[in-house]
Amino acid sequence: MSIDLDEEAALRHVTEQLKTSYGDRHTPEKIEDAVATARQSFTSLPIRTYVPVLVERKARRILDEESPDTP
Repeated sequence: MSIDLDEEAALRHVTEQLKTSYGDRHTPEKIEDAVATARQSFTSLPIRTYVPVLVERKARRILDEESPDTP
C-alpha cells in the first residue's frame, strides 16, 4: 500500500502538535512511539483520508493512559 506524501506531512504535523501538547508529561521519543503505535493500527485501511485524524486520536489516548498525572 502506498502512503501519500500528504499523509506523511500530516502525520509529522500531528507529531509536532502532540509534542507541544504533551511535552511537559512525555519525552519526544515517547510521543513518537505513541504515534507509531497508533499508525500501525491503520496501515491496512484502503481509504487514507482520515488516517492522520485517527492516528492523532489514538495517540492521545495512549499518552493520556500513560500520563504520570493519571489517577
